[in-house]
Amino acid sequence: MGLLDSIRRDIKAARERDPAATSDLEVALTYPGFHARQLHRLAHALHTRGFVVPARLVSNTGRFLTGIEIHPGATIGEKFFIDHGMGVVIGETSVIGDNVHLFQGVTLGGTSTRRAKRHPTLQKNVVVGAGAKVIGDVTVGENSKIGAGSVVVTNVP
Repeated sequence: MGLLDSIRRDIKAARERDPAATSDLEVALTYPGFHARQLHRLAHALHTRGFVVPARLVSNTGRFLTGIEIHPGATIGEKFFIDHGMGVVIGETSVIGDNVHLFQGVTLGGTSTRRAKRHPTLQKNVVVGAGAKVIGDVTVGENSKIGAGSVVVTNVP
């Protein structure tokens, strides 16, 4: 699985989940969630190789350009889609499975200042509604849907 195939899958995810998306080109040029994801790919690659400051610079540039904050340490699966992404925050130790869909204002936040797993894990096919907050080292199980405005602080089967 190559980088270009992975990017194509991100575009396909946007086209499948957003009925307003009219073409691959439109997604690639105008979707902030797509842009944030691509910048995260670069930031994450730098971060995992120990280039922490350059990774954070890329991440901060992405936040400035898109309004979406994804820590370079976060792990994100395939076919990830952020819809209307303004205000999305994804913390450092978050793990996001394949085919996950986040709406605007979602926070995957931590509750600890320890250097340990302190952010959520979203398994495959999870949808998190607008404004929802998933806080702490909790796991949201496969095929779960978190309603808009929810606050989740315990595991979801």
